Amino acid sequence: MKRMDTREAILKERAVKIGRAPDRAVAAGDRLEVVEFLLMPERFAVESRYVQEICPLKEISLLPCVPLFVAGIMNVRGRIVPVVDIRRFFEFPLKGLTDLNRVIVLASGDTEFGILADAIHGIRHIFAERLQSSLPTLTGIREEYLKGVTGDGLVVLDGAKLLSDSRIFVNDEVDS
Repeated sequence: MKRMDTREAILKERAVKIGRAPDRAVAAGDRLEVVEFLLMPERFAVESRYVQEICPLKEISLLPCVPLFVAGIMNVRGRIVPVVDIRRFFEFPLKGLTDLNRVIVLASGDTEFGILADAIHGIRHIFAERLQSSLPTLTGIREEYLKGVTGDGLVVLDGAKLLSDSRIFVNDEVDS
């Protein structure tokens, strides 16, 4: 009889621990909700709080006299959204064909633009304290926008830095 009581007590204690609501202060500070996407063979992510929406790449209008990283503009439900090819912006070598078929629209305040992606893997939660600061293969412009890299190689981009960097915005006028 005593053995059964001990077993039930242990099971009850476990049930109470499992059923307890998580400490919100700890959970919110330690975990990041990110949208994971594929760009060529690499996996990237950006915090979901900067992702306004994800839409299929249907029709993009090319713009003359813009840097190579500006893929063009597209109509997203009546809004004209500039689209950036971050492969070119980060100066990645362009190898092979990709299947760029999604646009991740990033937004913060008055700033909004889309970034191209091959595929969307979904939403994922990661622990901020487990992010490595960098990888030896990430240098130069890429490192500036890096929030960190997970142990399994997911490159987490800093959405705030992307949305606030003046190099992404083209304000040049063409001489007539």
